[in-house]
Amino acid sequence: MTTPPTQNCNFTTARPTLKQGSSGDAVKQAQCYLNSSLTGEPLLVDGVFGPVTDAATRRFQACAKITVDGIIGAQTWSFLTFFANSPGFAC
Repeated sequence: MTTPPTQNCNFTTARPTLKQGSSGDAVKQAQCYLNSSLTGEPLLVDGVFGPVTDAATRRFQACAKITVDGIIGAQTWSFLTFFANSPGFAC
């Protein structure tokens, strides 16, 4: 029996649509997931969806082969959650 991976991002379970200008715990959650899913310089987990978070979101979306629009909606949340909680998956 395998143990499921532990979730290291525990800011919120809410999954609202996020885009540049959004702020709060859901943005922190997304930033944490992006850090777990992307290689390179980590994002500052500050809860502010600015240009750096937008660029990271677009890079993740391109890597995951989903719509690249800089918006974290249902599809992006689904892929982010999977990538962030699956060892060995990174863009």
